[in-house]
Amino acid sequence: QKRIELSKNTIAGSDLCLRTVKSATHNCSIIDEENVINIEQKDVFDIPSIEGKTIVCNPPYGIRTGKDVDLGDFYKRFGDFLKRRCCGSTAYVYFGQRKYIKNLGLKPSWRKQLSNGGLDGRLVMYELY
Repeated sequence: QKRIELSKNTIAGSDLCLRTVKSATHNCSIIDEENVINIEQKDVFDIPSIEGKTIVCNPPYGIRTGKDVDLGDFYKRFGDFLKRRCCGSTAYVYFGQRKYIKNLGLKPSWRKQLSNGGLDGRLVMYELY
């Protein structure tokens, strides 16, 4: 197998929850000897831009919080973020609840059924122009 060399901080991740960031950082440290992965506690809406990149996103589902949370406004705002700040990128967004796919306000290039932790979700790809 051919190994691809990546420069430092080639892969970036973020989450609002510090516990999640610490867990992800620990897990990545096991495989990331070259420090190509950088994970920060940050709100996605604080990221200035992600242009010409591949984006993989697992946003909140509103299912496991123990209360019925309507995330329609969040997904609309996230769709606006993708449209305005992620030009030239390709986004793969996992939806734990399919009803939020339309809230993004983007036309999917494709969608695939993907089970995650017992959820019958969808992985949806968007080409961002």
